[in-house]
Amino acid sequence: MKIFLYKNSISNRHYKSKFSKQKHNLICGQHNYSKGRNSRGIITVRHRGGGHKRLYRKIDFRRNYKDIYGQIVTIEHDPNRNSYICLIHYMDGEKRYILHPRGAIYGDNVVSGENVTLFIGNTMPLSTNIDLGMAIHNIELKLGNGGQFVRSAGTLAKIIAKENRLVTLRLPSGEVRFLSNKCLATVGQVGNADINKKSLVRAGSKRWLGKRPAVRGVVMNPVDHPHGGGEGKAPIGRKKPVTPWGYPALGRISRKKNKYSDNLIIRKRQK
Repeated sequence: MKIFLYKNSISNRHYKSKFSKQKHNLICGQHNYSKGRNSRGIITVRHRGGGHKRLYRKIDFRRNYKDIYGQIVTIEHDPNRNSYICLIHYMDGEKRYILHPRGAIYGDNVVSGENVTLFIGNTMPLSTNIDLGMAIHNIELKLGNGGQFVRSAGTLAKIIAKENRLVTLRLPSGEVRFLSNKCLATVGQVGNADINKKSLVRAGSKRWLGKRPAVRGVVMNPVDHPHGGGEGKAPIGRKKPVTPWGYPALGRISRKKNKYSDNLIIRKRQK
């Protein structure tokens, strides 16, 4: 089934009368900048700190606004994520931010529900008329928790199979797993797919993102790093690179074992 890119017929006069009823504060301050430090002020994560001041945009990942159409009014940059966001004006006057689906433009209408059209930006359960191989994003892991998968810029997941109450998905990492067919997902790919081609140009751009310089271990002293020491430019001197604390640095799987969802994973992500 094709994705039909059309606008739902709702008059602009009807929108203007509805939008003026309510105004919601969708931007707030955030005080959770730890700068890589714990509650005692000790650095536990290196190479973090500084960064430009940001205001948090409240994103509607749940998309549980059933059977009420909303119109895309703006497409904005969000300093807290690499994807764009859309400001949606609903017919009852409420306003919400959502992730910008690739291909969505100003004036398009989106809706969330079980029996909605297969349109980019619409949200529906995986058990509905979403075809196999169709691109989806903002996928729920548990019903009602909101989208937790596939939210970065340019990412998409695909439905491989549907059987009974389970749906088989292929995630952007290459992982293949089961999900309940009642979980919600949004049709389309996340926008701003060319973010990986962007150049930071100068070092200050990285500092604005809150990332501090990282020094290589081979140029340190032996007291500071296992790779340090030696006369002149010396190799690492080990079979495998390690962290400053002696743990393997490359090729080690960091995902914790025996998680509650391990039995739903068919194939783990590709290295």
